[in-house]
Amino acid sequence: MIVYSGNKVQFQTDVMNGVIADKLDSLFSDLGFSRESKQEFESWKNSLPRIGMVLSNSHIDDNVQVALEYQIPLTSKRVDFMVAGSDGNRDNVVIVELKQWTDCTPTTRENIVKAFTGGAERDVVHPSQQAYSYAKLIENFNEDVRVNNIGLIPCAYLHNFKETNRAHICNEHYIDALNDAPVFLQEDGKMLSDFISKHVHSPSEKKLFEIIEYGKLRPSKTLQDTIGSIMNGSKEFEMIDEQYVAYSTVLKLVEKTIDKDEKHTVIVQGGPGTGKSVIAVNLLSKIINNSRSCVYVTKNSAPRYVFSQKLTKGKHKVSYLKGLFKSSGAFVDVPKDTYDCVIVDEAHRLNMKSGLYGNMGENQIKEIINAAKISVFFIDEDQIVTMKDIGTVREIKKQATALGSTIHCNDSLVLTSQFRCNGSDGYLAFLDSMLGIRETANRDGFDLDYDIKVFDDACTMREELRKKNTENKARMIAGYCYPWISDKDKSQIDITLPGGFKAQWNFSTTEFAIDVESFEQVGCIHSTQGLEFDYVGVIIGLDMQYENDHVETDYKQRYLKRDKTIEHVHTEEDRKLADKIIRNTYKTLLSRGQKGCYVYCQDPKLGQYISERLSKCKRKKSAIAG
Repeated sequence: MIVYSGNKVQFQTDVMNGVIADKLDSLFSDLGFSRESKQEFESWKNSLPRIGMVLSNSHIDDNVQVALEYQIPLTSKRVDFMVAGSDGNRDNVVIVELKQWTDCTPTTRENIVKAFTGGAERDVVHPSQQAYSYAKLIENFNEDVRVNNIGLIPCAYLHNFKETNRAHICNEHYIDALNDAPVFLQEDGKMLSDFISKHVHSPSEKKLFEIIEYGKLRPSKTLQDTIGSIMNGSKEFEMIDEQYVAYSTVLKLVEKTIDKDEKHTVIVQGGPGTGKSVIAVNLLSKIINNSRSCVYVTKNSAPRYVFSQKLTKGKHKVSYLKGLFKSSGAFVDVPKDTYDCVIVDEAHRLNMKSGLYGNMGENQIKEIINAAKISVFFIDEDQIVTMKDIGTVREIKKQATALGSTIHCNDSLVLTSQFRCNGSDGYLAFLDSMLGIRETANRDGFDLDYDIKVFDDACTMREELRKKNTENKARMIAGYCYPWISDKDKSQIDITLPGGFKAQWNFSTTEFAIDVESFEQVGCIHSTQGLEFDYVGVIIGLDMQYENDHVETDYKQRYLKRDKTIEHVHTEEDRKLADKIIRNTYKTLLSRGQKGCYVYCQDPKLGQYISERLSKCKRKKSAIAG
């Protein structure tokens, strides 16, 4: 989605008349969502006049196209500024990352600098790497960009950055990033102008921004489909911004600490779809390819099984990699510092005890930290879904302190870039509000660039979802409200709903995501947490209903005989925890889809309530300036 577009003259006129920031603000409002902050508005007022001056070059035709605030498909990231046209031989789009920095501090981490941003000094990605990653994301997502041979030329413009501080941003440590995307400082306006005119000096015969915005998107990647090539060193996902910060931070700690008697614990926080698992798997690949010992840990067996199956299928030479994916209960008797690095995904799911009967070990967090020189915990406390889950930031810090491990937990290690749910941060905030988890600014909806529909008939939902099951990437999932009788008798039906819907629970939680026969079955939280699909169809059972103008939960509707996520509810604190688990479970299920989510509620009043909430959402639409 492009918020503002026009030709060079239109843009410069808006700049000259001092209305560009107000016009952008108005366009954001028309599109149904607000700008990020007052600081963003001020950045438009300060940065866009400078880029307007840069375009005042007679070699850049008045009719070349200009676009502002382009949201990259399937992400929550926006490109600041683009100018599109022809160099005489090829159509190009110059991508410009704008920064108001006056200085920064170089670091020894790959493509990471320290800069004052967001009201504090933070570890952030070098602007050249940021611009380059945005260009690669567009290239990777947009098939028509490739077919039309459109060049994407990234650069960064730091128009307040002092010449005396050039060595800080152009440090030799960043040479690769600078070669990929040059950076221009306060006194480089003429150089940037020449750079743009070299690649874009005349209008294109094609509507380049329409190709950028409406071009055919390539099929979305899922981690389970690309795990093999990642482990072989391929770059399947372009990490951006704070994802890259977390990745570089861990790699540098491994490099520095490996031969020292030190322990470090890194806590990376992020909600659904923010790239926690992508970072974790890329770290695993990089560290073992650097001949260091490293394992990937999850409590859930489903991701471990899927990843290892994808690795070994047809590739016997890498079958040893199966041993790199371990259960969280595998560290009970592991000696101190056995591994250089242990990477824990879904750390919120860690338990106190281990073993089939929960009678082994002392504390899984303690045992993991003990076993590793560097322990890395990827965590989202809003995805705690059983009463046995102890994975919290507080508990990790407590155990790390007790074991003398240096803790790394700060704002730079909080992931916000949204890659699931079509990049809609608003959708996740909407879920928080709608499910009663917390009040958010999205009380009255979100941008509907995400395909979400509520069905009053589960059979209709299943058939619509079946149409989306291309490449085996759509699944039905449900809250654990139904008995699992087919476990012992495969002829039995587990889930029966009004309208004639009948289905069985999936027979194997580990194979649900990849077995082509799994579409006919229904998955649960245990078979889907940590994985993703193009589309999901979520059945909300009677453990969540709409009563007294509120979304309420009823833990007694959970099938407690087989469902161990909620058990032994005796006290008021137990009931509060059970309520939180039910709400967290449905948020997790409702955020498994990359492109869309279909919903059926067994309680008709809840379905009507969700439909009414969705009806208030405003659809995104293109906005053209001028």
